[in-house]
Amino acid sequence: MGRIPEDTLQAVRDRADIVGLVGRHVSLKKAGRSYKGLCPFHHEKTPSFIVTPERGTWHCFGCGEGGNAFAFLMRQENLTFPEAVRSLAAELGIEIPETDGGERGVLEGVLRANGLAHEYYQRALFAEEGSGARAYLTGRGLSDADARRLGLGFAPDRWEGVAEALRRARVPAELAERAGVVRARTGGGHYDLLRGRLVFPIQDARGRVIGFGGRALAEGQDPKYLNTPESPVFRKREAFYGLPQALEPIRSRDRAIVVEGYFDQIALAQAGLGEAVATCGTALSAEHAKALSRRTRNVVLLFDGDEAGQRAMLRALEVMLPAGLRVRAAALPGGDPDDFLRKEGAEALRALVDGAPPALEVAIARAASRGCRTPWERADAVAAVVPLLALVPEPVERGEFARRLALAVGADPADVAAALRRERKGDEPEPAPAGPRRTSDEDRHYATLLRLLVDHGAALAHGGAELLALAPDAEWRALAEALLAAPDGTLAALVDALEGEGQRRLSALANEPRPDLEPPASAPRIFADELRWLAKRREEQERTAVKARIASGDAGALEELQAQLARRGAARSLPPH
Repeated sequence: MGRIPEDTLQAVRDRADIVGLVGRHVSLKKAGRSYKGLCPFHHEKTPSFIVTPERGTWHCFGCGEGGNAFAFLMRQENLTFPEAVRSLAAELGIEIPETDGGERGVLEGVLRANGLAHEYYQRALFAEEGSGARAYLTGRGLSDADARRLGLGFAPDRWEGVAEALRRARVPAELAERAGVVRARTGGGHYDLLRGRLVFPIQDARGRVIGFGGRALAEGQDPKYLNTPESPVFRKREAFYGLPQALEPIRSRDRAIVVEGYFDQIALAQAGLGEAVATCGTALSAEHAKALSRRTRNVVLLFDGDEAGQRAMLRALEVMLPAGLRVRAAALPGGDPDDFLRKEGAEALRALVDGAPPALEVAIARAASRGCRTPWERADAVAAVVPLLALVPEPVERGEFARRLALAVGADPADVAAALRRERKGDEPEPAPAGPRRTSDEDRHYATLLRLLVDHGAALAHGGAELLALAPDAEWRALAEALLAAPDGTLAALVDALEGEGQRRLSALANEPRPDLEPPASAPRIFADELRWLAKRREEQERTAVKARIASGDAGALEELQAQLARRGAARSLPPH
């Protein structure tokens, strides 16, 4: 992939509205010169997420995440750095010079092929040959306006409709094949994959068409649903139908609803439940769960109330619980959400979803319903649910559901707890969320120095040598070197140049409210005071270390201590600078 020129990167940084960008996903409130809200990357009740527009940076003081506009997009939408830059540049109308094609050229070619195929399918739906498909949609309660708003299309029942359209648009046949909309003939040439089907566009979080789902319209046409195959941009284990439209409702309601079918998702959205998404012809996967957990902790599974539906719900729990998701389960009394909406109405569908119980309670009730009269039946009921409880990462949540299981089946809570411990035995402990590292007094004083350097760099650069010499560790020294070398006004660019702990420390420095350090007149005095404090602490640490060596019988330690005292005396005799 070609390297994006630095002047282009800086142009995007300069024009990006970080408050507007973050505000799409986080409810922000003005707090002095910054904005504050609840962190979108971990669960918290007290806001610790700070956005500082004048620096173009953000930081969460709860989990330690931070960065600039690019870093936020990468974290929020699971993008690579080049993808985040290109996404922001497109919004801002900034053209990125094309250099090396490489894999990016393939990805863009596939996306272009998908976009052109989508236009073809949409035109066909509203042409005369799409009248049957439009009549089918009308029968399902969708008007022409609904179909246009949803981007629905129609694949005519011919062999080379989209293939010919892409040829005329000069899309190479191999790219059309990689996009999955055509297949190669054994004797040469290509033919359409989707024929005689209603077409649903599958989009990524940025609204780009990455694949298609096709619903059969003719009697006896198999399979009923046919998706385009996986491609360089379409991975079924990660994709959701309806995702770009659901992003804002998921954020504002802090909840996602997951269904199985495309029409199910549309029905929920029509009922005012815009936070619904649908899987794309595959069962829920760990990748789906991870994608959901980046946006909310609360998920409602909508499933059929029959035995097959309950089994599907339990399988979904196996991938969703380890991701830390809090899952509720809404059981349909019969049919699918689309049928339920037409028969019972939008209010009844909303009530069904809003009243959904925790999915683990549904699993407990299902196990208990098989009978708990004998010790064997109770043991079987506990054994059916404990493997799910063992997947819950939060100990308090896990323990409470274990208590409810014991109560439901009439077992001793201690016995259920023992079964749960046995199930979890040998499991690797869950890694703790990455949070801010513990800071020492030296860290806090050195952070003040670097914050002063961020705010008043040019006026304090003369103290750079002493600043580097007093760094508490290598990470602080590297960050100080980077700040001393960076021109004024390039903080957001420096965030991109750093990574790991250095980047986290810089974003914390840049976003922590410190009005006491802002006045330029007092900056040199505070800077000198902090340097003196660190120098004194360094001397105390060195003296303590030498005394320990003397106590252990180190012959050269006494001379070293005397030399230290002499140097300190000489330093005190010098006039202050």
